[in-house]
Amino acid sequence: MRQVNKLASALLLSLSAGLVLAPVANAAEKCPMELRQSKAVGESAAKKVQKSFQSYTDGKLDEAIAVLLEANPKGEFDKAYVDRMLGNFYAEKGQMGTAIKYLKSAVDADILGGTDHAGTMKLYADLLLQEKKYKEAIGYYYKWMDFSCKKDDASVYRRIGVAYTELKEWDKVLSVADQGLSHATSPDKGLYQMKLTAYFNKKQYKDAVKVLEIMVPLFQEDKTLWVQLAQFYLLTEDYPKSLATYDLSYRNGYLDTAGNVTRYTQLLAQNGSPYRAAKVFEKHLKEGLIETNEKNLSILAGFFHNAKELKEAAEYYGKAAAVNNDGKLYLKQGRILALDQKFNEAIPVLQKSVEAGLDNPGEAHFELALAHLSLKQYKSAYKEAKLAANDKKTERSAKSYIAYIEEKARIHKITL
Repeated sequence: MRQVNKLASALLLSLSAGLVLAPVANAAEKCPMELRQSKAVGESAAKKVQKSFQSYTDGKLDEAIAVLLEANPKGEFDKAYVDRMLGNFYAEKGQMGTAIKYLKSAVDADILGGTDHAGTMKLYADLLLQEKKYKEAIGYYYKWMDFSCKKDDASVYRRIGVAYTELKEWDKVLSVADQGLSHATSPDKGLYQMKLTAYFNKKQYKDAVKVLEIMVPLFQEDKTLWVQLAQFYLLTEDYPKSLATYDLSYRNGYLDTAGNVTRYTQLLAQNGSPYRAAKVFEKHLKEGLIETNEKNLSILAGFFHNAKELKEAAEYYGKAAAVNNDGKLYLKQGRILALDQKFNEAIPVLQKSVEAGLDNPGEAHFELALAHLSLKQYKSAYKEAKLAANDKKTERSAKSYIAYIEEKARIHKITL
């Protein structure tokens, strides 16, 4: 709305000047806008125009409109001139539908002086774009270019690109963006962003990467571009570059969402740095950026597990299991405790996993058998091994250990 108001105000500054003849352009230039001669409005309309403009400059917009509505212009030129003013006033008032009606009338008359007609056409196109009439807006932007001979205005190509983006005509977006960039006097982020959007929607991710590789050095202060580049490297399966870009983004404080930190840590873990992944993830979990829930606690436990930090892995699997009393997570915790030879701690955890419920409880019974066996608790080991043998998944392994436990019990003269 602010942009439209500025446009309208700028155009209105020329209204009083429009009452006199404009100089005739040099015919050799052959530009329609410069060849189009202006003229003064009729005496009757001129009085209303002057009075309306005075009301406008006094800040009385409604009064300015009311005066013009009573103008009753006679000729085609006078009517187009008044319609142009009304279109500008209604645009500034925010009544875009009415503004479009009057501006269309002024544009279609095709009779105003060169500068006035060009300005009216451009404002009309802007309002059509704002009101989501994209195809019509595109047509009038190109008509404005042809009439004004201003085919080097990057901002207009950007607006045309917006319209084509909304219409999802991606090839045209790319063409218009390139035209705009060729005329831009300084790097235009909006046009580059259009190209990026178009390539993404065309699933041409490698081309999108090329655009981002240009944008990042140009707009280094925009942290989202660094993250986008890392994400697109990921889409193109260039994992080393993705990790390097994520790492640089993290060190510069650009990864400020849970999703971005999670992706970064997953890449670290997958590329040989599970301990750093764990520490980074743990830091942001404790700070609250990453939500403390079963899933995230499990992810953190997995990072520590991969890093062979068994104590921390067991701790976080236990915390994850406790959230929803998850038997599988308790089983993971118990296995890690047993792997760390903390059998006395592993046994109650493994029992919890059975109580919490497992698809294959034999897995927990088998781990319990091994833990009791390591503690030379042959009776308990035998009992758990027999239970494990009742589960098809662990039947074979359990039966092989039953014979071993029986032999150990015989040697130690223990009755099973």
